[in-house]
Amino acid sequence: MKVPVLPGRVLTRRELKAWVTAVAQRADLWEPLVRHDTGGRHFAQLYRDGDIDVWVLCWNLVDDTGWHDHDTSSGAVAVTRGAVAEATPRMGGEPATRVVREGRAFAFGPDHIHRMSGAVDGSVSIHAYSPPLWRMGQYSISPSGVLRRRAVSYADELRPLD
Repeated sequence: MKVPVLPGRVLTRRELKAWVTAVAQRADLWEPLVRHDTGGRHFAQLYRDGDIDVWVLCWNLVDDTGWHDHDTSSGAVAVTRGAVAEATPRMGGEPATRVVREGRAFAFGPDHIHRMSGAVDGSVSIHAYSPPLWRMGQYSISPSGVLRRRAVSYADELRPLD
């Protein structure tokens, strides 16, 4: 499958999901960036222009982004190898969690807060954001349920704050 041509504008969630799904099927594009020997979650930028930002993320079981958002960007994730776990917070309750396995993809809007981790050692996923990331928000949730946001650069390593 060929990678869809980019439309030259900010992509919708549906377009982002279709795009990462197509990129995921082109291992020749992302396989050279895969690494699991860095002592932590490895991530590498695959592509960036004025409308989209695309990353390859490599996961092991110990990797955890912590709670975060993507500021004004919508996003999509396609799992190309293994599986990743996604949790979304629930006020007054336990987070909702799901495991996204190889061959699956999902998309989300800029209002989405989540936490991602490796569900299988050696997992790989493709992430695309539109408009491109500049800032993200990292969150901590206190034992009493107080939610706090800290703005971070898109280039900062995400990790749990709590």
